[in-house]
Amino acid sequence: MFDFYIRYEYWFAATQLALAMLGMGATLKVRDFVAVVQQPRGLLFGLLVQLALVPLFAWALLIASQPATGLAVGLALCAAIPGGTMSNVLTFLARGHVALSIALTAICSFACLATTPIVLGLLISTQLPGEFVMPAAKIATEITLILMLPLVIGMGVLTVWPNGAGRFSKICIRSSIVVILLIVIGATGAGRVDIDKFAGSEIVILLAFILGLAVVSWLIPRMLRLNGPDTAAINIEVTFRNINLALLIKASLFPAVVGVVDPVGDMVLFTLLLYGGLVFPVAALQVYLHGKRNRKTSESVAEAAA
Repeated sequence: MFDFYIRYEYWFAATQLALAMLGMGATLKVRDFVAVVQQPRGLLFGLLVQLALVPLFAWALLIASQPATGLAVGLALCAAIPGGTMSNVLTFLARGHVALSIALTAICSFACLATTPIVLGLLISTQLPGEFVMPAAKIATEITLILMLPLVIGMGVLTVWPNGAGRFSKICIRSSIVVILLIVIGATGAGRVDIDKFAGSEIVILLAFILGLAVVSWLIPRMLRLNGPDTAAINIEVTFRNINLALLIKASLFPAVVGVVDPVGDMVLFTLLLYGGLVFPVAALQVYLHGKRNRKTSESVAEAAA
């Protein structure tokens, strides 16, 4: 049964993301994105955290911990890639600024075509193959077909069917969550993450990286006095990395060869997969805390207006 999941893992992920973007699109209007541009503080600070502070934090952690080569490359990849589109779903569930989250995902995804090789060169220059090239065409295609197109279709549903858009959105979002559960079950059953490959100290380093990103990306928006929805969008976007893209780059850096043992490449793979597993509980806590805070804020505003 789990062989089926392995064969179609990419399509499980693509289906989940497309459903999520359809559902969220049905709650958004063009004016929501116009507002992001007209009040750009959240966008600018989100880009600053994502593109500058995340690599800086990864560099400091690598210097301080001096991890094994495979773990170092895995952490560098996580720092060099943008936030994943799953962060948009989590922001929605946390009552965050969804339009800001989507804008950050899209801009950082396109920016990573230029920034990722730079960040990798700065963090792990000695481990990079000389022929490394970013899979730019594949990234651009996925952004267009899995992120932007479903989003536009969902927004179209809200325009032409305003009375039913809410129900359509709920069906798509709930279906997306069902597919996420199938992905978790499939990945676990297929043994994609072999925890025995990691020493306790390596797991601690990886957890420190995840928790560090979560704390830094929460503190900075709060220090800059951004509102609750903007803070939620930035916090979740920074913590939940695009592991699918990282796996694609890993395949370019350390391609698997039948019959050839590659300890470094295997460690990079395990690091990325384990990050994807460990970040879910952290993201769930973020959704709960931000959702609780934003719900109280919206209720207070509604009471004041009444």
